[in-house]
Amino acid sequence: MFLIIGLGNPGKGYAHNRHNVGFMAVDAIADSYGFSGWSARFGGHIAEGNIGGKKTFLFKPMSYMNLSGNPAGELCRFYKIPTENVLAIHDELDLPLAKLRVKRGGGHGGHNGLKSLDEHLGKDYQRIRFGIGHPGDKDMVSNYVLADFAKAEEPTVEACIKEIATHINLLLQGDDAGFMNKLSLAMKE
Repeated sequence: MFLIIGLGNPGKGYAHNRHNVGFMAVDAIADSYGFSGWSARFGGHIAEGNIGGKKTFLFKPMSYMNLSGNPAGELCRFYKIPTENVLAIHDELDLPLAKLRVKRGGGHGGHNGLKSLDEHLGKDYQRIRFGIGHPGDKDMVSNYVLADFAKAEEPTVEACIKEIATHINLLLQGDDAGFMNKLSLAMKE
């Protein structure tokens, strides 16, 4: 069993914020793979389905970003999903728009959602770091991440999210390099 967590904040006011790119990505994965509808459980919205022959849960914690780990930990304990079978998709200030990095473990880099996941799951989960760019001044970060993507950025963000959904099965198979190659080729076109 696998768990893909999209990090974000609940509520319509946050729906298109840069900080909610994780929610956007799991929504696209659910659509691409015909997952069940979303239901409210474990303090979040959960959908279940199958990706490449692997039973997979998609999860959007509804506890706000800085408390995401508690509901995610509850879900993992209930279904006995090992941390190494957990993948978190989150925004990343230190990468240019729609540039991705895949990594397992590591620090939270000041990201409150990752900090919370680390506290409740440990650090051995996999991450898709989705670049949102940096506003250039650390005092502007909070407003920047809680703002919507600019109109000019939306097509690039949507294309990248679509490619994540199309090729997510490669990550669940352990083919990180294949996933990154597919994304890199698709985003160059």
